[in-house]
Amino acid sequence: MPRVGLTPEQVVGHALALIDEQGPEALTLAAVAARAGVATPSLYKHVSGGLAELRRLVAVRVTEELADRLAEAALGRGGDAAVAAVLRAYHAYATEHPHRYGALPQAPQPDEDLAAAAGRLVGVIVAVLRGYGLEGSEAIHAARTFRSLAHGFAALSTGGAFQLAEDLGETQDRMITVLTAGLRGWPRP
Repeated sequence: MPRVGLTPEQVVGHALALIDEQGPEALTLAAVAARAGVATPSLYKHVSGGLAELRRLVAVRVTEELADRLAEAALGRGGDAAVAAVLRAYHAYATEHPHRYGALPQAPQPDEDLAAAAGRLVGVIVAVLRGYGLEGSEAIHAARTFRSLAHGFAALSTGGAFQLAEDLGETQDRMITVLTAGLRGWPRP
């Protein structure tokens, strides 16, 4: 019988705290069990698929968190302001949680929950792009462009790649300017 008060959501919370503190390589069932105050075999009562299931649940939670952050940033905004807010929110999430961000799957996974969370995340981006009149295939091409910039900037900055003295915020401002100008002048077939 599962420990009273411990839920799968709390197990995922313990896993995320461990990842935040020590990095994704620290994620083991034994480490999560220690944080939760249970024996390692007891975790299977809460996360039946073991470490693979726990990694899946972490990926779903991180994707949902990022989707929530982007949706909140876009709320009440359109056009260039929405793009800027969503890009800044994306980077802020990655900066605040660099190890957690590393658990974000970058390719589609054969998992219903993860596909739903990823669909919501991409849906926020596509909704923002509607402000530029982009629909159908053009919205997909633009969303790929958007995601490439967002992920590239986040991954490089959280990975420590930007070591030169120039202000990173100014770089981000210029990247946003380039993207919004490109979206306003998006080539139509």
